[in-house]
Amino acid sequence: MSIKKVILITGSGSGIGAAIAREVAEPGIGLQLHARGSDAASREAMQATYDFVRDKGAHANIYYADLNEPGAGHNVVAHTTETFGQLDQIVSNAGHASKKNLQNASSQELLAAVQNMAGALLEITQAARPQLQQSSQASIVLTSSFVAHRFRPTELYPLTAAAKAAAEALAMSLAAELAPLGINVNSVVPGYTLKDPNRHAASDWQQRLTPPPLGRFGSPQDIASAVAFLLSEKARYITGQKLAVDGGLCLG
Repeated sequence: MSIKKVILITGSGSGIGAAIAREVAEPGIGLQLHARGSDAASREAMQATYDFVRDKGAHANIYYADLNEPGAGHNVVAHTTETFGQLDQIVSNAGHASKKNLQNASSQELLAAVQNMAGALLEITQAARPQLQQSSQASIVLTSSFVAHRFRPTELYPLTAAAKAAAEALAMSLAAELAPLGINVNSVVPGYTLKDPNRHAASDWQQRLTPPPLGRFGSPQDIASAVAFLLSEKARYITGQKLAVDGGLCLG
């Protein structure tokens, strides 16, 4: 098979991750799709993403793993390179939002959140570095969240905020360390983003919250478009940046 570049996208079974996969899929693109795959519904969603990108002409492969498990990040990279023979770009998107009150949260839950987001990014980048160094289009994009930048008493996601902030700081350090190797590292910072309607009913926050200044909540496609840009040749001179894709949510 003739492949121009291979992209690993974690958390790509639904929502933002699936939208990114659909956006970048085209002939000549290899897509390593990852999800935890913890139940039948999530595996069905992943299969739908796989079928869609294949219909668009991309080469695709599915890998299920819990990134909280030791070595899972290294394993998904090894599987990718064994399948495609190369790895050019990474989208670190896996993660979930937790609104657990800090008074009721444990240090173990905090560590699990940080591992799932920052720890996985570190492991995957370490494992992928030899492959990325060989690529002329090497790029890493982290999907972060507004919750690491906006703190209002009724909208707090404490564990997720800490984990995403750690991941962003790690991405900035990676950008500085990897820039001499020609590897770009950037973050996108979504605001409130609608869920995949095929997997989730309308959330109560859509009724409770006022839309951001642009007048609507974001869609997975809004985030996917920004990620696709950062992975493109047009963004080769951009690294170490945090691109807010939030409709102006964090303006004030």
